[in-house]
Amino acid sequence: MTTVKDVMTRGVRSLSPTDTVQFAAQAMDELAVGSVPICDGQKLVGMVTDRDITIRSTAQGLPADTTSLSQVMSEGVRWCYEDQTLEEAARQMCDAQIRRLPVVDREKRLVGVLSLGDVAVKFSAEEAAQALRDISKPAEPDRRGISAAAGSTAGGATP
Repeated sequence: MTTVKDVMTRGVRSLSPTDTVQFAAQAMDELAVGSVPICDGQKLVGMVTDRDITIRSTAQGLPADTTSLSQVMSEGVRWCYEDQTLEEAARQMCDAQIRRLPVVDREKRLVGVLSLGDVAVKFSAEEAAQALRDISKPAEPDRRGISAAAGSTAGGATP
């Protein structure tokens, strides 16, 4: 039985809720990643993605150099334990349609990240392809509070 700790990526960079959006964007650029776990000490409290920065910060006109990650990060993120089976964690990823899952120990301290690529390495080509299909199913867009930028096809104002 393969566990998450057998295939996860260790030594993951995390940021603090008090770090700025600009600092997070710079870290993502340097690390060539699109998401970073947010930790208060070693405790996982959220995730910030390049999409969070775009939608919750840039689109709202918030200044990147003074806006803290606590204002734009996703809270209540899904995670798994390092001693869970890989199959259980992969199911969580499919159910939530996420490509990266933070991994915590039993004290809920961040110890790594499980990516779709990590899963694909351990599963057969057929199982990995199915996981990718399940994770990549299109989601319905959130039509609440559509901005004028969305245009008339999305229900927003026409310029």
